[in-house]
Amino acid sequence: MSASGGTKAIVAALAANLAIAVAKFVAFLFSGSSSMLAESVHSLADSGNQGLLLVGGKKAQREATPQHPFGYGRERYIYAFLVSIVLFSVGGMFAIYEGYEKIKHPHEIEHWYWPVGVLVFAIIAESFSFRTAIKESNALRGKLTWTQFVRRAKAPELPVVLLEDLGALVGLVLALGGVGLALATGDGVWDGIGTLCIGVLLIVIAIVLAAETKSLLLGEAAGTEEVEKIEQALVDGDTVTGVIHMRTLHLGPEELLVAAKIAVQHDDTAREIADAINAAEDRIRAAVPIARVIYLEPDIYSEEAAAAGTNPARSPGGTPPETGH
Repeated sequence: MSASGGTKAIVAALAANLAIAVAKFVAFLFSGSSSMLAESVHSLADSGNQGLLLVGGKKAQREATPQHPFGYGRERYIYAFLVSIVLFSVGGMFAIYEGYEKIKHPHEIEHWYWPVGVLVFAIIAESFSFRTAIKESNALRGKLTWTQFVRRAKAPELPVVLLEDLGALVGLVLALGGVGLALATGDGVWDGIGTLCIGVLLIVIAIVLAAETKSLLLGEAAGTEEVEKIEQALVDGDTVTGVIHMRTLHLGPEELLVAAKIAVQHDDTAREIADAINAAEDRIRAAVPIARVIYLEPDIYSEEAAAAGTNPARSPGGTPPETGH
């Protein structure tokens, strides 16, 4: 996995979650707090999720094969989508079930210092993990807001870790609040309410992750800045006089497919056009290094063809107008 995949953030989150999961489960055994049980399962699910992201990154590095000629870059999207499923089912649904049971059959929390101490430790550990994820993300997000970064990032690992760490910190505060209110009032129902809130939080995060990774799985185009760079690189003003239409598609976070129909002069020779295409490919790769698969089709410019090319709905299956060849 490349550095942009956030390997450091994933490893930091994995180490923190494994340690926290053990501590929370020990606290649950001593205190009987349902919030602690839900949080221990949450941390265990997060640890499994980080493992899935690492596996996805490793599998994505495999070389292309005749059966998969564009490689395995999208493996990272598939494993990120699995993370949202695990977070929803193992983390969120379990916490809601446990919270419901605790509200229905409340009991006092024993040895209060165990859950409180572990929750404070967990908040500190998760804060360090969250800090690492923020630092890794800041190197990539530029001027984007955090919401824009999560929605536009082509590498799924950092948005996943960011949302997981944020959810973990909010969940820990909810658990601490539930345990604190249960101790202050002597009513274990508050512990169950805190657990229920944790479950709802995890399900909301899982839905957001699923929606974003689904978009990546379907196939997203290059960003606006990259598209502009590619268009500028295509045109040399001599042989290539313009871009009739162009499509881009992320084959993986660091691999972009570019397919374009370019306008050439009607009296250019085949040799001149071939040389111009090769030169255009070199310019594209220099401007946007992740543009690794490039297909350029020369054509004589016509307004009808250009108009058809700007409508993505028509290109895959529609009947385009007559072109100039």
